Amino acid sequence: MVPEWLVSWCRTHLGAVPADVLHESAHMSEVYGVRLTDGREVAVKARPDRSGREATCVEVQRFAVLNGYPAAAPLTGVTLHGGKAVHAEEWRPGGDTRRGDDPATAQAFAAPLARLVDLAADIEVGGTEPGAVEPPLPNPEWTRWDHDEPGVWPRIPYLDGYDHSRVPGFVVEAGERLRDRLAGIYLPRVLGHADWESQNLRWHGDTLWAVHDWDSLAWLPEAAIAGAASGAFASHAEPTLAPVASSAAFLEAYQRARRPFTAEEIEVAWAASLWPALHNARAEALRGSTPIALDAVASQAVDRLRLAGA
Repeated sequence: MVPEWLVSWCRTHLGAVPADVLHESAHMSEVYGVRLTDGREVAVKARPDRSGREATCVEVQRFAVLNGYPAAAPLTGVTLHGGKAVHAEEWRPGGDTRRGDDPATAQAFAAPLARLVDLAADIEVGGTEPGAVEPPLPNPEWTRWDHDEPGVWPRIPYLDGYDHSRVPGFVVEAGERLRDRLAGIYLPRVLGHADWESQNLRWHGDTLWAVHDWDSLAWLPEAAIAGAASGAFASHAEPTLAPVASSAAFLEAYQRARRPFTAEEIEVAWAASLWPALHNARAEALRGSTPIALDAVASQAVDRLRLAGA
């Protein structure tokens, strides 16, 4: 059943209404793939408005597509509807997920991220020139170590109400050490994709066909963008943490494709590689879920903290 708001929104912003539903999902955002009465196939995405960051994400996606990057082309800007940020883009189905957490898979995932960061470097952020965008802040919660709230973690509404004493001490300690390490960095920020996971990329063989989830862009030091991806790239149905050797292969491939990192940036990358896994491990502990990220953090945190200089 197509919700009435979607019918009205499509009529107003696309000039046609849904005739068939191709896809429907709801997780952190609502996504409707629909065929319109004029024959076009589009995806309409709606999620809670977060201080306007969605508008920047859509404009970066538009810029990337116009420059040949494999992603769905936005068809509208972002509008507010019932407290949600809504936009439409072309329907871009197909392609396969590429599974694996081995070094070869890591290297395959690194190069297209480097290309995206390279492209996005041409976008003016926070300026007044035509085409400038605002920083997509706040960053996604799984990369928001720079929050200004009390405690280790930023407040995440969907984790309110849980018994936070259930989070293991080693997870809290690792979070404290990483926050201390990352608090003292003064590196320029860049635009990049902060949810660079297997589930968000589609391939035709070795050729990347589509990058999805553009509302997960972040404004972070480049080493942090690459580092977070180096730990999370293998995540699919459930979030996990790639082996240390595979993260190392990812970071090496990223630097070959983009530029060498300084010694400080290498440490920042390793620090960022662990933080999303801590975020996921914390959620698993609070909810009593299968300890996938928790087990990975337990086995890898010591090595990653050492590599991070934390």
